[in-house]
Amino acid sequence: MSTQGHHIEIKHGTEHVRVVVEGQLLAESRQPLLLFETGCPVRYYLPPEDVRMDLLTPSTTHTVCPFKGTASYWSLEQGPEDLVWAYPEPHAEVAEIKDHLCFYEVQLG
Repeated sequence: MSTQGHHIEIKHGTEHVRVVVEGQLLAESRQPLLLFETGCPVRYYLPPEDVRMDLLTPSTTHTVCPFKGTASYWSLEQGPEDLVWAYPEPHAEVAEIKDHLCFYEVQLG
């Protein structure tokens, strides 16, 4: 998708992605979606079945991206707030990321 000099591309990855926060494994996946977006680092969107949702609490935070839609956030119950986000109703151009979860920091390998 390209709009006014802004480009988003989504690829299916095979990287082994892990998310560990404060010693807890929150997510582990070998089926990430890689989102490449102008001006942003590569983001790894993980399928919900690969994320420990039982360790996360929904946040009241919502942000709007003009290219992806409105994001919802989750926090670690006794830790960082707004640690992970997802787009429950993304724009049609990025529909693949629907309900996939993205963390600020991931480990590869």
